[in-house]
Amino acid sequence: MRRLSLALGLAVLLGIYLVAARARHDGGGSPYVTMPVERGPITAHVTATGSVNPVKTVQVGTYVSGPIQVISVDFNSPVQRGQLLAKIDPRPFQVKVDGAAADLANARARLDKDRADLALKKVTLERTRALRAEGIVSASDLDLATSQERQARAQIELAQAEIRTAQAKLSETEVNLAYTDITSPVDGVVVARNVDVGQTVAATFQTPTLFLVAEDLTKMQVSASVSESDIGPVAAGQEVSFSVDAYPATTFAGRVEQVRNAPLTVQNVVTYDVVVSVDNRDLLLKPGMTANVTIATATRPDALRVSTSALRFRPPADGDGGAAAAQAPAELSDRHGARVWVLDGSGRPRAVGVRTGIADDRFTEIIDGLDAGEPVIVALRREETETPAAGRAPSFAPARRSPH
Repeated sequence: MRRLSLALGLAVLLGIYLVAARARHDGGGSPYVTMPVERGPITAHVTATGSVNPVKTVQVGTYVSGPIQVISVDFNSPVQRGQLLAKIDPRPFQVKVDGAAADLANARARLDKDRADLALKKVTLERTRALRAEGIVSASDLDLATSQERQARAQIELAQAEIRTAQAKLSETEVNLAYTDITSPVDGVVVARNVDVGQTVAATFQTPTLFLVAEDLTKMQVSASVSESDIGPVAAGQEVSFSVDAYPATTFAGRVEQVRNAPLTVQNVVTYDVVVSVDNRDLLLKPGMTANVTIATATRPDALRVSTSALRFRPPADGDGGAAAAQAPAELSDRHGARVWVLDGSGRPRAVGVRTGIADDRFTEIIDGLDAGEPVIVALRREETETPAAGRAPSFAPARRSPH
């Protein structure tokens, strides 16, 4: 019984092998795999990486120095334009305002005094002129009264200038006092806070950054670094898709807003910044996320296309195609830019020059040289199993056991 089962299994395996070998011999006589030229959509892409950022981020600093007295907001706090974010101790600045106000009051008082002195000098001059006309006083007395009147007028102008100086000093101290209130310059959200209550900030040489306020997180942008070899077809207005590591199953859409001309060189690699505008109304995207960007540079909805592997195929040098490859005119590639291989009437490969257009990961557009439905060679056919020698069992058949 056991030997009968073994014999039946061997017979079944031999039958399967013979049927498969005959089918391969009948239907796969050509050593080449072909695919027809067809029509379909092609979209050319440029890939890059970048980072997600708010469209406008404002660094809020301080113009004056001093200890932080109050902090009114924290991370992620929504703020309005002019809202108080923090306050620096205003007492030293208030003292300066009071001193400048006192200096202004003194200047105004001196002006009043100088005006009264001018009025007296005018009366004295008029009286001296009348007495000189009657010969009672000398000419030198008249000259002295005239000079004193002119000096009084000049003193008025000097007092007015001092008032303007005192007013400017007062305005300066009031501005510095107002700068102790750190307010938001835009409507937005606080994305960073770099100070705490009691911390002293110094604005001596460089303005310290106290807060980062993103103006509108519902509108984001992706700053993508595109290689100089890919930047050519990229232009404003093109459609963009990208993904982030936080949501690997979600594809976000955007549009190229700007292609910046300033090159960025890092270790002799030149890239260009491409700014992509993104709608973030769901607030899924956060500042600083890494984006894997795909820019659609060109689209053909109904292009005549061929598998890209057909453009890379070359017949082997040791087969029938080797002679065809050697005899293929070089001017085909020079004139058309590329070439593919088709089977002639005898089943041998023949080179055909083609003019190509855009390409994606799988297909290349054919502009001229081929027609729809025409088969082109894409690869060599691989023979999985060699034909067994006469009298020898196939590789999957069990070996015969020698009789004892």
